[in-house]
Amino acid sequence: MSLNGKYSVGIIFTFVLLASAMLYSIPVINLFFNFKTFTAELFFYDRLVLWLVLLLILIYNFFLENRSFFAWEDKKYPTKFYLASIIGLYLICSFGGAFLNAAIMIVTQEKISDKMLQLNSIFKSNYFLIIFTCLTAGIIEELLMRAYIQPRIEKIYNSPAAGIVGSALLFGILHSTYGTIGQVVVPFFIGIVFAIFYKKYSNIKILIICHFLIDFISLILLNLVDIKQLSAF
Repeated sequence: MSLNGKYSVGIIFTFVLLASAMLYSIPVINLFFNFKTFTAELFFYDRLVLWLVLLLILIYNFFLENRSFFAWEDKKYPTKFYLASIIGLYLICSFGGAFLNAAIMIVTQEKISDKMLQLNSIFKSNYFLIIFTCLTAGIIEELLMRAYIQPRIEKIYNSPAAGIVGSALLFGILHSTYGTIGQVVVPFFIGIVFAIFYKKYSNIKILIICHFLIDFISLILLNLVDIKQLSAF
């Protein structure tokens, strides 16, 4: 199989594993633990499954692709660049995402999904779960969607635009498990912003930190304010 063929299989393998984990990990976990309700412990195990997905992709990359996981070498920048990039990305994604979500809710009269209400209940004052969840999302989603998938799509189609849009589209589709249009459109928007940044500056650490902060600040706000008041965000 050609290298592009291995890359294509790797992209499909990654997406299928992530989608399967998000759709079916909780029912499978319940086969062994038989949780009666949606609990913090159940969700913790669900997040652990995502680390297993990352491990499987690393194994595929090492044994079958036989290439560096990072198709683009991570570039180093001054501390000021890190700070400015993280703040800038956070503001763009937070305010841009909030505007898009608010517009969608006005046009479609979309309600808060049941899954978001469930998550809100288990995150209340559970700061360990909040931190672990945000670290998991920041590290795994950026490593797989940006560092792994984006440059491989670009290599296959010989098109930076294909890498940016393709990785962002997959990122948005994966979030459809939350049950609302906004939970697809906003991640797609964030995926575009992150992918453009990664193509231009090739630094995954900045994206991991920014992704963590977006999720962490959102979940902390959910602990302080009623979710219905933050629904636009």
